[in-house]
Amino acid sequence: MYIEHAALIVDDYDEAIRFFVDVLGFDLVEDSPDVSTRDGRPKRWVVVRPPGAMTGLLLARADREREARAVGDQFAGRVGLFLRVDDFHASYGRMREAGVEFVGEPRDEPYGQVAVFLDVAGNRWDLLGRGRPRPSRRACRPEPGRRPDRRSGCRRASV
Repeated sequence: MYIEHAALIVDDYDEAIRFFVDVLGFDLVEDSPDVSTRDGRPKRWVVVRPPGAMTGLLLARADREREARAVGDQFAGRVGLFLRVDDFHASYGRMREAGVEFVGEPRDEPYGQVAVFLDVAGNRWDLLGRGRPRPSRRACRPEPGRRPDRRSGCRRASV
């Protein structure tokens, strides 16, 4: 089981395709005419995704006033999408050179290097580089007759 697509509401299909394909380097998986909007206007089925990824973004053009209000604010001002890259510095530099707007400077976090950027619609994304390896978590296997505790990193449970 996996998530095949997540929808991202945009103002314009072609502008969004240019951003995701030409600027971010995503693959254009599909760009097909679809049936029509609820009020009969033609629409397209546009899917982009990072190379090698299984989950794609369905670029959905805003159809009504409520959808138009959500363009650029799908995550209520929070970071809502996370793009992991192999070479953070190269990706960051290429994106800045291409005109991508970053919100603040890159920083190091326990989960990796991170810089917040805005997509073509104004939604916030994290550009993520590789982080330090995380220590492995021990499996919670208490000795027979004993309950695990917080010091061992396990939840207390009835035995």
